[in-house]
Amino acid sequence: MALLDWRSPEHFDHSGDKPCVICTKPTPLRSDRGKPVHKVCAEEWIDARTRKEEDQ
Repeated sequence: MALLDWRSPEHFDHSGDKPCVICTKPTPLRSDRGKPVHKVCAEEWIDARTRKEEDQ
């Protein structure tokens, strides 16, 4: 399972919550690319993509 390290302040947006791009629930967290996403959602997304690539 992918475990992301989002302890740096760049992953928290103080301007407010936005809908997660994966589950649509509000989150103040941001990906490395600035997209609103929960850490758990991002980790699950990475795992799902990794498994698909391994199956090919």
